[in-house]
Amino acid sequence: MTDATAQLREPWEGLERQRQAGKFGIWIFLASETLFFGALLLTYAVCRIEHPDAFAAAGGETNIWFGTINTAILLTSSLTMAVASQAAAQNGRATQLILACLGATAALGAAFMIVKGFEYKEDIEKHLVPGAAFALPQPAAQLFYGLYWLVTGVHAIHLTIGIVLVVRLILLGALRRIRLRGSPELEVTALYWHLVDVVWIFLYPLIYLPGRAS
Repeated sequence: MTDATAQLREPWEGLERQRQAGKFGIWIFLASETLFFGALLLTYAVCRIEHPDAFAAAGGETNIWFGTINTAILLTSSLTMAVASQAAAQNGRATQLILACLGATAALGAAFMIVKGFEYKEDIEKHLVPGAAFALPQPAAQLFYGLYWLVTGVHAIHLTIGIVLVVRLILLGALRRIRLRGSPELEVTALYWHLVDVVWIFLYPLIYLPGRAS
């Protein structure tokens, strides 16, 4: 069985057509996700313009160390995913390298979630959840933290989905159920993973830097 035959899925008659359809589909999906996150970021921008002092005070309460560590983790995961994707595009025997890079990507994604869990725990202990017991005196600061919990929670859901997709590729590749070299599934998964990383790059300065500029 050739690589092309092993990777081909119904109803496609050729691997190149399957690859083009997969890329087209994921780009349509990524465009819709961009519109979704764009709407959230636009809402944040309007609220911040209306309440600059409250957003600065609220942003100063975020834990910049957790945010910075998670940014470094996701940027590194983008590197390992890119290496896996490039290795899969080569003609040589790079299956072990691909599996290793996918494993590192999934591990880094899990590390992000663990750090985020500690950050959420700290936020709850500091009463930074909008509601009657909210710690900050400015009413508009609850807008900041309402958006904070919403956008970071949605991002975490997307990252969890990405981890599941990567682990699926690792299991199928290790069991030789699919050929990772030249796999359209790996290409699509890599594009999705990079979207999650890019979204966080926008979220980091909006969440953690307000109120800290001198």
